[in-house]
Amino acid sequence: MKAAKVILFLIYSLPLSGQAIDHWEAAILAEELWHYRPGGNDLPDNWQQPEFEDGGWLLGEGGFGYGDGDDNTVIAPTLSLYLRKEFTVVDKSQLAAVSLYADYDDAFVAYLNGVEIARANIGTPGVVPAYDATSVTDREALLYQGGQPEMYQLSSAEIDELLQDGTNTLAIQVHNVGEGSSDFSALFYLLFGLADASNNYQALPYWFIPPFTSSNLPLLLINTNGENIPDEPKIDALLGIVDNGLGNPNLLTDPPNGYNGHIGIELRGSSSLFFAKKGYSMETRDADGDNNNVPLLGLPQENDWVLHGPYSDKSLMRNVLSYHIGNQMDRYTPRTRWCELFINDQYQGVYVLTEKIKRDDNRVDIANLREEDIEGDELTGGYIFSIDRDEQGPESGWYSPFTEGVFYKFQDPDFDELVQIQKDYISDHFTSFETAMDIIPSAAIYEQYLDIPSWIDYWIATEIFKHIDNYRLSFYLYKRKDSNGGKIHFGPLWDLNLAYANFDYGEDPGPEGWSYVWANSGILRPFWIIDLSEDPAIQDQINCRWQNLRQAGLHTDSLLQFIDDQAALLNEAQARNFNRWPVLGTYVWPNSFIGNTYAEEVDFLKDWLSDRLEWMDQNMIGSCTPSSVNNLDEQSTQLKISPNPFRHYLTFELEGTFTPSAQLVLTDALGREVLERELIRRHPLTLSLPRLAPGIYFYRLSVDGQQLETGILVRE
Repeated sequence: MKAAKVILFLIYSLPLSGQAIDHWEAAILAEELWHYRPGGNDLPDNWQQPEFEDGGWLLGEGGFGYGDGDDNTVIAPTLSLYLRKEFTVVDKSQLAAVSLYADYDDAFVAYLNGVEIARANIGTPGVVPAYDATSVTDREALLYQGGQPEMYQLSSAEIDELLQDGTNTLAIQVHNVGEGSSDFSALFYLLFGLADASNNYQALPYWFIPPFTSSNLPLLLINTNGENIPDEPKIDALLGIVDNGLGNPNLLTDPPNGYNGHIGIELRGSSSLFFAKKGYSMETRDADGDNNNVPLLGLPQENDWVLHGPYSDKSLMRNVLSYHIGNQMDRYTPRTRWCELFINDQYQGVYVLTEKIKRDDNRVDIANLREEDIEGDELTGGYIFSIDRDEQGPESGWYSPFTEGVFYKFQDPDFDELVQIQKDYISDHFTSFETAMDIIPSAAIYEQYLDIPSWIDYWIATEIFKHIDNYRLSFYLYKRKDSNGGKIHFGPLWDLNLAYANFDYGEDPGPEGWSYVWANSGILRPFWIIDLSEDPAIQDQINCRWQNLRQAGLHTDSLLQFIDDQAALLNEAQARNFNRWPVLGTYVWPNSFIGNTYAEEVDFLKDWLSDRLEWMDQNMIGSCTPSSVNNLDEQSTQLKISPNPFRHYLTFELEGTFTPSAQLVLTDALGREVLERELIRRHPLTLSLPRLAPGIYFYRLSVDGQQLETGILVRE
């Protein structure tokens, strides 16, 4: 851990004064001389004031530190360092806005003409920390790693009240996490945004890009009152959402109109926790801290949300695209909305507000399993579980007795919400499935336990994505009550950052090859994945379902257009995101492709997806032909159908001689009934079917429940 490193930038961020910004200039550059003093004892109460005499302090170039390559003035190890720098304001009326940027490790407090204007990771606002005070936690600086400093914005009132024409003073105290910390640095910049063409200050630093003014995306503004967001548990915070509607700009100065209230927030993720850009779990609360179900950005009301921050996925949209594909299958997948996030006035980049997977009428619509549901039908459903990491101990789920390392994790209810009899029921039930499949894998077994249409859709989606974690991490399943079918369903889809060739280890990321065969390695993937994938009857259903989907929402042109639409929507925001997190052109684990521009990242995604869909078209498993059946008395029904393929109208005519009438049933590729009619021999039946989606359908003809004939229909 690098120790206390502070890089502060005072910058005009938004035109809070109401004036438009003409251009930017620097009032202070870090490389200039600063008065500094290591903290060996408390200073006089007025050390931050302009009139304080600092002539006896040391003089050195910023930044200050232990000499690790980014320090101009090397200092001895210390718990604190005090800095002062005078600057001149030529004409305050020219100033349009002001912000303080800080890149620090580990804490700081900043004062403008003696008044505190910002602090982080130390003490109580308004209380001057003692010289030997330490930071709340350690924190690594970002600028020397290629990141961006934090921004602390001055209000128009602070500009008017604190700044003055002529000489002004910026004073900062920097604090370390402890005496044993290995590094200490401090760099400060003061920049002005000017309302006119005057030129009274210095050139801008190399890293500067004109700051955020407005966005076409909604803004999420989180205030933790200076508290760092932990991995767990959630801390109290405030959330304001600025959402002026499609086509209208959203300004930081706009009042919150999408939400303005309490939340709980914590970090989320596993390997992604090591990224500089974090993801968050968030719940909306009322003033008493209780759950508050509300709609956010037009999503159905709930209280549990995820803020996904794409980082290694430089297209920014792999999750959004994957959930869109799931929705095209008419399956519930988490709904998403793009936004830009600020935490404690610090710009965090482009985020995806995402529904958390949980039981809810508008999410996974299954029974609400309660603590008292411990017998009968009430015990049999309402479970969401997943194949995932064992990060909370074995009591958070159960290990498969058949595949080493496969862990089934209780998701909703969580393990600490389930009573033991409920844990035993779902683990025993699924183990019974695995036991039966281990002995004799057959349709009689899997159809008893599993909802096969949901498996077919999950399989197709997973093969499109070809993500390295398929079937082993974030692999969600849920079970309905026995009175509601009792089947185990697959999904919803979740966490596809490493899909579409965004990985460089373990398997070939190219667009060719079936990813389900990776389960042959037996490492962290259930054995029954292969059994289900290679069952001939299921393969035939997969083939039919694939052809159906490819003629509708999963047509290549439709998916590429969706990507183009998202890229256009993100055009402005992605530039700010990659300024905040400059990862374009650099390797971020586990990239297999490194684009130098955002456009290159999007083009790679489109090209790979096009090639993948084409390969799947040419190599799809199974075949979409109905199985042959024996007709009654081995006679043909002579059923005439025209036209086939059809558009809006379809005519059936029964010409056989063995029966005066028969029942006609139409189903879609997943076996869902879409129409039932009676056919009378030699009485043509013409149907108007404009509402049927394009794709493949099956017809079935029967008499008194005995099947006579089946066939395929194609709706163009």
